[in-house]
Amino acid sequence: MPVPALDVDAVIADPTTKIAICCGSGGVGKTTVSAALALRAAEAGRKVVVLTIDPAKRLAQSLGVGQLDNTPRRVHGFDPSNGGSLDAMMLDMKRTFDEVVLEHTTPEKADAILANPFYVALSSSFAGTQEYMAMERLGQLHAEAEATGSWDLIVVDTPPARSALDFLDAPEHLSSLLDGRFLRILLAPTKGPFRLMSAGFGLVSSALNKVLGSQILTDVHTFVSAFEALFGGFRQRAMETFALLSSEHTTFFVVAAPEHDALREAAFFVDRLSEEKMPLSGVIINRVHTSGVPLSAERALALAEDLGGRRPVEIEALRRHAALQRTIAREQLLLERFSATRPRVPRTLVQAMPSDVTDLASLRRVGSLLAGQDVAPGDDV
Repeated sequence: MPVPALDVDAVIADPTTKIAICCGSGGVGKTTVSAALALRAAEAGRKVVVLTIDPAKRLAQSLGVGQLDNTPRRVHGFDPSNGGSLDAMMLDMKRTFDEVVLEHTTPEKADAILANPFYVALSSSFAGTQEYMAMERLGQLHAEAEATGSWDLIVVDTPPARSALDFLDAPEHLSSLLDGRFLRILLAPTKGPFRLMSAGFGLVSSALNKVLGSQILTDVHTFVSAFEALFGGFRQRAMETFALLSSEHTTFFVVAAPEHDALREAAFFVDRLSEEKMPLSGVIINRVHTSGVPLSAERALALAEDLGGRRPVEIEALRRHAALQRTIAREQLLLERFSATRPRVPRTLVQAMPSDVTDLASLRRVGSLLAGQDVAPGDDV
């Protein structure tokens, strides 16, 4: 059964598609694919903002923007005659958290929260916070786009989560932390039903003071007291964003490389998206090796052997060609196995670039490859 082709151009041209999310494991070129999709959509007439969570500065470099931060910045250097535009930004986890606090509480409580050491640690480095803030920022961008018309497509480069779609679980994890029983006990150990537990809590608190230090518990208690009013808001926004992700206005691209571990992660992503009934457009297999020379690895090595040490440049070229052919064969086998287990998932293959993607021209080339263009006959594996 032939693998269905992923028509990237049709997906990004669909006006009902307002959010495109690129997800996948780390190291597969997700940031580059996200930027290339955003550029291609902008040049086709969409008003696009691309949000990256990748702390490496590759996106800013390739888009020709000096620096990216939590504020969308305009990208120049392409023909906007179709009416398209492109903005780019990089998630600032702590700043996004700070903005949530400032927007949804009083100035007095905001000051107390922002200065609290427990909050500083939570907003800067706590596990899951980055993924949750990516969801928060996406919700903010969507609300702004709906209110102002600044953008009609948001492209999201998700965090390089190793397990399948950690960012979908992040709201639940953070909400569980902030609304957990332990923090509630800290908040009101002598109120309501906890009044009967006050003596026992005193013993627990005394033990924790010895282990953690009294200041840490004081900081946590102060933080939770000030943060209590925001608990419901976090949960509500998480539910709204999750609903948005599963709507007809969102689509997912799973990005992978033709490698065993990357395809295994991609399989988890595809399965999880299916379980959650999320709208999956298809899988993008990035950095696929190709060759336009119809010479097998065995024949190339035989020719190198026949040269008997003469003409070392030709020998080295033949050996490299043999290695490339073996890489192509290995990738073909892995892709066949992947598609055999998920035969109905659309797929597109992106050839490996000969050099790093560092500017708009090379991003444009990646976009063409994503759309199945500029691929010589027989080059697609």
